[in-house]
Amino acid sequence: MPVIRTLSKVAKQVLLGTPGCGCQPLTVAARNVSFSPRQVTSDASFHSVSFSETDHPKVLITGGLGQLGVGLAKMLRKRFGKNNVILSDIRKPPSSVFHSGPFIYSDILDYKNLREIVVNNRITWLVHYSALLSAVGEANVALARSVNITGLHNILDIAAEHGLRLFVPSTIGAFGPTSPRNPTPDLCVQRPRTIYGVSKVHAELMGEYYHHRYGLDFRCLRYPGIISADSMPGGGTTDYAVQIFHDAIKSSKFQCNLRADTRLPMMYIDDCLRATLEVMEAPVDTLSMRTYNINAMSFNPEELALELQKQMPELEVTYDVDHVRQAIADSWPMNFDDSNARKDWGWKHDYDLPELVQTMLDIFAAESRMARSH
Repeated sequence: MPVIRTLSKVAKQVLLGTPGCGCQPLTVAARNVSFSPRQVTSDASFHSVSFSETDHPKVLITGGLGQLGVGLAKMLRKRFGKNNVILSDIRKPPSSVFHSGPFIYSDILDYKNLREIVVNNRITWLVHYSALLSAVGEANVALARSVNITGLHNILDIAAEHGLRLFVPSTIGAFGPTSPRNPTPDLCVQRPRTIYGVSKVHAELMGEYYHHRYGLDFRCLRYPGIISADSMPGGGTTDYAVQIFHDAIKSSKFQCNLRADTRLPMMYIDDCLRATLEVMEAPVDTLSMRTYNINAMSFNPEELALELQKQMPELEVTYDVDHVRQAIADSWPMNFDDSNARKDWGWKHDYDLPELVQTMLDIFAAESRMARSH
């Protein structure tokens, strides 16, 4: 690409303080000059957006109406100001979300639309939550490939071109049956057998490649199963751990689609969102890697049911195994080794299983009281 070669040559001359140009050498790290790998127009101007410690980032969250986006927006708005965090999705937001802060339509498969949003809103941080989850992805591989891989490429190119700090979550699903399962370290064999998992390994590697090749400030956490009370299950293999609370409150009966002994890493949503903010705010020099495991607890359906039955002894749990989801779960880690996250940027979880169950029941009880009062 002649434009990039010309720009690179000019940048090199400036950085080296070319004799005769009347310039002083600039104390700028070369990796801060961000180039998009896409073909660019001849009048394109490249710059790296930066902000001081006292400035607030301008944040765009894609796939913002999923399990995590709304909660993260709420947390970031408290920290950075309501108008500095933009939620986006291709779905119509509920009134409560629409009126809580900026919301914008954004299709991650529309590169031009994404680019306009980033430029017009002077975005500096991008949190990319748009993805089809594991079980849903297996039911529609072509769509999962398009959203999870093609959409990611658009995000990477725009983030590199505009010098954004980019967060893309990964997952326990990025591992496969040949990975060590108990515990699973940050670096090991990754051969997932779902399109969701394959797309997440692809995201990890592409993000790290863009970091080394273009200087992209890419950051990634491998989330365990995330449990929250404010969203309905969305097609993930770990969603039984959310569904059991809804069914326990509604009917005191729950039918689990995984075996009773299926142990998986889990985390309460507040810990997950806090970890995301902490890794995004971590100084660059503290990060020894770009993709980290994070963990809080590890349990199976039977252990979760027993903890819940301590407070709801009338709860009846039966098992009707979904063989697709069970096969997925059996290929995933049973426990995460997140020692690097704890060492590098001080990760520490707050919620273990008893606290998780108590918090979820308290939230449902409060919602029930509120519904009765109206």
